[in-house]
Amino acid sequence: MTAPGQPGQLAAGEPHPGMPTYLGMPSFPDAARIAVADSQLRANLTHATHTIRAKRAGAVAELADWEQLRQAAKAIKDHTLAHLDTYLLRLEENVTRAGGQVHWAQDAGEANAIVAGLVRAAGADSVVKVKSMATQETGLNEALAADGISALETDLAELIVQLGHDRPSHILVPAIHRNRAEIREIFRTEMPDAPAGLTDDPPALAAAARSHLRQAFLSAQVGVSGANFAIAETGSLVVVESEGNGRMCVTLPRTLISVVGVEKILPSWRDLEVFLALLPRSSTAERMNPYTSTWTGITPGDGPENFHLVLLDNGRTSALADPTGRQALRCIRCSACLNVCPVYERVGGHAYGSPYPGPIGAIISPQLRGIADPVDASLPFASTLCGACYEVCPVAINIPEALVHLRAKVVDAKREKNFSPERVAFTLSGRVLRSPRLLAAAQRAASASRRVVARKGRIRLLPPPLSGWTETRDAPVPPPESFRAWWARTRGNRS
Repeated sequence: MTAPGQPGQLAAGEPHPGMPTYLGMPSFPDAARIAVADSQLRANLTHATHTIRAKRAGAVAELADWEQLRQAAKAIKDHTLAHLDTYLLRLEENVTRAGGQVHWAQDAGEANAIVAGLVRAAGADSVVKVKSMATQETGLNEALAADGISALETDLAELIVQLGHDRPSHILVPAIHRNRAEIREIFRTEMPDAPAGLTDDPPALAAAARSHLRQAFLSAQVGVSGANFAIAETGSLVVVESEGNGRMCVTLPRTLISVVGVEKILPSWRDLEVFLALLPRSSTAERMNPYTSTWTGITPGDGPENFHLVLLDNGRTSALADPTGRQALRCIRCSACLNVCPVYERVGGHAYGSPYPGPIGAIISPQLRGIADPVDASLPFASTLCGACYEVCPVAINIPEALVHLRAKVVDAKREKNFSPERVAFTLSGRVLRSPRLLAAAQRAASASRRVVARKGRIRLLPPPLSGWTETRDAPVPPPESFRAWWARTRGNRS
């Protein structure tokens, strides 16, 4: 991505260190070990993911052409990514023609600086925000706070997370790790205008949040949003949501700033039809979103007086250069893969150490941030490769394929180090497997060792580096006799 105002080229470059790792998070194995020990967290996640999963399956089953829609969405996204430079320039031209201003951000720091400058130029020191993964990715709230600007999250789940001084743990339901009793306590202690005697009844909690946000909507000078889709044909942006807070944010303030990843673009309104059929059923199990807000530039007397579109790269063009990894850029943030993932169900989103949790986060985060950090290098291994995520993805991202591809990159990077236990182990294994004599000796030694290492019929602990296996599972017991030895003993004397 070139400098702001000069969007001509989208050549691949080095990943930009712009997406924040959750402060203090360990790599996935250590974080997962802590999360699995939290029984309340596991109960909250199991209840929520199973409920969403079942509802989604029912909504999808209503469409006989679901697979055709899925393949159509894949084709549209792949075509758009192959011609991304063309469509981005078309989008910029049409946004500008409609009275908006386009800003180009190479990384998170640049995007945050642009937004802060626009807020100050509007004479404001606070903003109201629509739920936005792009601004979570850039750490916008923290950057604005450092500049003396407060940001109020208006999505109910995001508000819960913000008031609880917490981090989102799910793409669609950021507070999925909280139950309603915990939410009531957060409101009671952190929301100054929470009604006395507030119960944990969901309608009561929603009413308290609505009352808390109402005045902020009416007085806000600046709104900040992301976008689910950007239509190159007309320069229009689209936000789909379920609560109506998004519509308040994009219509009431005098200035609207939208931070949008470059991959969110679609060529035409006709293409949007496909995604508006896929997204709500995959995310909230609804036939259509309760609120679908669209806007094109500015219209005198209707909506914001100033509209700014910040187009964010932040490592996306580097991902685009990878023929296997680029499919992650098809993602429409529905979160269906999280809800079926057996790993996510047990550890939650915080263990991934990234704004993007779950299977899709395990392939997006290492591509946007690189794999130099242990947190990012561990993410491609945070999967059983069961394939459930691929089966439910509405844009047919082959997440297992991308995970294996990224695992290879991590292993290749480790080879550059002076010593690798895995490399030594596989080198020795290769020599043994290539030699019938050595293999037979190894099999005899394994069979002889079973009385020592597996006295109770299982191996619970092995020495390093094999201890990595027995930390989480028992090792299989060597058989008393190898197939080779059995064959020689029972068939060796036959003619």
